Amino acid sequence: MSTFLNGFAGISATSLNYGEALKKSLLFYEAQRSGKLPRNQRVQWRGDSALNDGRAGHIDLVGGYYDAGDNLKLGFPMAFTITMLSWSTLEFRNHLRAKNELMNALNAIKWGTDYLLKAHPRPDLLYGEIGDCDSDHECWERPEDMTTPRTVFRIDDQHPGSDLAAETAAALAAASISFRWANPRYSALLLAHAEQLFNFARKHPGLYQNSIPEAGKIYASSGYEDEMLWAAIWLHRATNKKTYLDFLENAENTGGTRSSFSWDDKFVGAQVLVAKLVLEGKISAEDVWGDYKDQAEAFICSCIQKADNNVKKTPGGLLWFLPWNNVQYVATATFVTTAYSNYLIANKHASLDCPAGLVKPKDLLTSVRSQVDYILGVNPKNMSYMVGFGSNFPKQVHHRGASIVSIKKDPTPVTCKGGYEEWFNRNEPNPNVLDGAMVSPDENDGYTDARSNYQCTEPTTVTNAPLVGVFAFFALFKQSYL
Repeated sequence: MSTFLNGFAGISATSLNYGEALKKSLLFYEAQRSGKLPRNQRVQWRGDSALNDGRAGHIDLVGGYYDAGDNLKLGFPMAFTITMLSWSTLEFRNHLRAKNELMNALNAIKWGTDYLLKAHPRPDLLYGEIGDCDSDHECWERPEDMTTPRTVFRIDDQHPGSDLAAETAAALAAASISFRWANPRYSALLLAHAEQLFNFARKHPGLYQNSIPEAGKIYASSGYEDEMLWAAIWLHRATNKKTYLDFLENAENTGGTRSSFSWDDKFVGAQVLVAKLVLEGKISAEDVWGDYKDQAEAFICSCIQKADNNVKKTPGGLLWFLPWNNVQYVATATFVTTAYSNYLIANKHASLDCPAGLVKPKDLLTSVRSQVDYILGVNPKNMSYMVGFGSNFPKQVHHRGASIVSIKKDPTPVTCKGGYEEWFNRNEPNPNVLDGAMVSPDENDGYTDARSNYQCTEPTTVTNAPLVGVFAFFALFKQSYL
């Protein structure tokens, strides 16, 4: 025990400040805010933006988050971000409170849920995107003075999108649990919308990009069965209603063993939460429930290199899933592995039975910590892939707001093409430090710090959300482990 706590891969347990990583991972969300910024806004180089969003559809859709380094508001990844922020907050609430970050986490969730509530004005209507992909990507402007169209896109009973509706239901259900004690009335409102959206998704099946082709250009969904299960397990956790368990039990597809957990594929998340119920003895380990649990554990075993078919790793040891923003998949994998270690401990299960042998919770956490430490600087380049963390971090991340001088410093409007000429192509550090933004090395542990390297250098809101929980856990590791 003492060996594990005091030394890891040659790095002392206190050499990395996980509390700072936690703080900055939440601070990033304030830089991604759209709308009228609050008085307690900490990221001071940002200003109010997109204050007329929704006007094209005769509705107030001001608020929410820009999904990445662009100026688009996309409901599908935004909802997944809120679901994972809520899960992080639920699993590691005491850790967040101890590090004085619980309120910041709840504020980050609420900035998203306030918008999602606006986007759902009627039971069978949900707004899923603000902005036009092509015109947005043709321009390089601060969100504060963007000139691109703010087109409004929606799904409804005639133009369905079960994946978008169900993911939004999951987000609101998970958030409702997060706010149950802090704001009971708000929690009840979130839950009411979540149940309506789940019913919408069930009654009107379909892929959301068939109704919103624009969204399919960048966040196309591969199917909606996973979102339906994901929403059902979160609604069960929020309501304890048997109808949601029945939905999970009667599902024709529980996912099988997955290769990743992401904004597009939530099967692993649903499997892990069902496995939690099995470990707690609330449902049997037989039949379909055993399938969910086995599939959850198969994914975790592959991530910790104890399966027959393991997740690949870079030469330097980072889990490797896909070339585009790989760290987002590392984030979700580390989160479910950390959460599962806690479930095993809490329910007095000493080990996880992987194909390569029995694995103890401590071993799960050893694997997770290697990934977290790699992201924070223990890697072949000795570089932190979190902006603002450590002394050596990316300086030219692909992000419009960070890469252009703050409107508070120079209010001169930046034109669509002028932004590329004056700022995007400038081979200098971004004028604004995008604290907490996370980027990715390539599969050979290489990293080219250039805005044009957007596959690796563009941060996203979905990446940080799972790591909020993981950083919170390791920030209190000595006090809380076993």
